[in-house]
Amino acid sequence: MFELKKLISTLLMPLPALLLIGFFGLFLIWFTQRKGFGSFFVFVSLLLIGLVSFQPISSSLLMGLERQHTRFLQPEEPVDYVMVLGHGHVVDDEIPPTSELSRVALMRLIEGIRIHFMYPTSQLILSGYDGGYEVSHARMLARVAMAMGVNKNNILLLETAKDTWEEAFQAASVVGDSNLVLVTSASHMPRALYEFQSAGLDPIPAPTNYMAQKEIQQPWIKYSPRAQYLEQFERFWHERLGQLWQRLRDKVALQEAVLQADPVTSPESAMPTPETDIEGIAPAN
Repeated sequence: MFELKKLISTLLMPLPALLLIGFFGLFLIWFTQRKGFGSFFVFVSLLLIGLVSFQPISSSLLMGLERQHTRFLQPEEPVDYVMVLGHGHVVDDEIPPTSELSRVALMRLIEGIRIHFMYPTSQLILSGYDGGYEVSHARMLARVAMAMGVNKNNILLLETAKDTWEEAFQAASVVGDSNLVLVTSASHMPRALYEFQSAGLDPIPAPTNYMAQKEIQQPWIKYSPRAQYLEQFERFWHERLGQLWQRLRDKVALQEAVLQADPVTSPESAMPTPETDIEGIAPAN
């Protein structure tokens, strides 16, 4: 089910979907008599790719999601847990650990570490499954966190959570009634809060990885199609599809938390150096 959801969502992303429309138009032009109809599909494909790569359109749409919650403001009450939601990674021994994390994952982790250092007694929860690699995303995050000075004893890993729904319900089994700060991308925060509140938690939002800006002064940057603006629209579209999926899922069936007996692991007792192999972090006994 998870793989099918990911496949469908990938095909519904702006670039793959619009390219499929364009190629369908070319097929009609080359192999059928409906050349005018095919030309129309090619035109629509190119026009929409241009529009969603246009800053005034993509940034304005994404900002509506990103600015729903302000940056983290230090609350008066103590914080017990800081949870960083995973994103993506690769395993490549020829590059530094910080480059093995995706840009989004690294930005989330840095914000989580910053907040954790505000509350030295807090526990840093890192989540993410292996994604097809031999090492989980949570473990990769932990490797970088420890290299940046986080005490190994203050790190908890959720290594089997594949999506935000699973992350929320696994976190609920750990956090309970304690105060939790939730760190994720600003555009993802509304959907993440919905899942965590459904799991019975009331986290303090700590959005990061803001992508959309309106104060761009250079006209050659603001008014020319760019890949970064296409990425912004893709992020907006991804979150809207995710919210639609949440509504459909909740209408079809009641949520049932599938919790493992002990979903939490922790880094190995030995503190690795930044050069330590990834196997230097292992599940707790």
